[in-house]
Amino acid sequence: MKVLVTGGLGFIGSHTVVELQNKGFEVVIIDNLSNSSIDVIEGITKITDKRPVFEQLDLRDKQSTDQFFEKYNDITGVIHFAASKAVGESVKEPLMYYENNINTLVYMLQNLCQLNNKNFIFSSSCTVYGQADELPITESAPVKPAESPYGNTKQIGEEIIRDTCKVNEDLNAIALRYFNPIGAHPSSDIGELPIGVPQNLVPYITQTGVGMRDQLAVFGDDYPTEDGTCIRDYIHVVDLAKAHVIALERLIENKSLSNYEVFNLGTGKGSSVLEVIQSFEKVSGRKLNYKIAERREGDVISAYADTTHANKVLGWKTESSLDDAMASAWNWEKKIRNK
Repeated sequence: MKVLVTGGLGFIGSHTVVELQNKGFEVVIIDNLSNSSIDVIEGITKITDKRPVFEQLDLRDKQSTDQFFEKYNDITGVIHFAASKAVGESVKEPLMYYENNINTLVYMLQNLCQLNNKNFIFSSSCTVYGQADELPITESAPVKPAESPYGNTKQIGEEIIRDTCKVNEDLNAIALRYFNPIGAHPSSDIGELPIGVPQNLVPYITQTGVGMRDQLAVFGDDYPTEDGTCIRDYIHVVDLAKAHVIALERLIENKSLSNYEVFNLGTGKGSSVLEVIQSFEKVSGRKLNYKIAERREGDVISAYADTTHANKVLGWKTESSLDDAMASAWNWEKKIRNK
């Protein structure tokens, strides 16, 4: 069965392509290479012994998107990763985020609704919950006013999909709300490869650890948490990727209880920024140079998942620990720097 993965050369997308190909799916990747590298295809091919089909195009271009679906009208499902994803950047560049994250979703759904197989998985985020009233966060937690334009694009994206499903009964969609993906494939052939200054914690840690960055800034140590730093639910990217395959199989096999479902994907455990640093120091054997900086706009205090729904309904659970994920991220960082 043929599956389209948009943003398939990105961090989560590439790991998901690996898991799909390992399960026998034929994968077509769309990526505009704005925040990824063409070299990722070689890593995917090395791991799976199979080269995915690759189409370089920008999904903001409606005509190109329409032409793609005319060419590939036998797709069984779509996993939609392609989006801008940095909270801080979205605060500074809101219109760029709305164009890239909303327009592309609309064009995808317009085309998907013309196909025979209308199976859609949306890359959503725990940012839709804002600062949750209760922890851990369940799927029934209220969606709060977004703390950032990025978070708002995920909220709006989910609303668009839900509204589209209401009037297209044969459209089957699942929104997967990720917590904080980190790590790399155990082969170290693919991993997180940010272009420019990393916007996420772990690649900044590993780049500082390897000497590429002078110092890590920890944004705030005066939050109402045990050590004063923000708490997040850090999930190994391979665990996350496997959940996408399970969700896609659920859609294909018509196991969904409704044509729009939502699942949290996390470990169920929160870790503070300082705990992540300590994990890195443990697995790398290196002391990390970091400083405490002012709080960053758009950051919530604490967010970690209640994974009961995904565990029971999808039959999925995480297998890797924080130390496992940090070790894989560090091995990946050392490998790409050695290159």
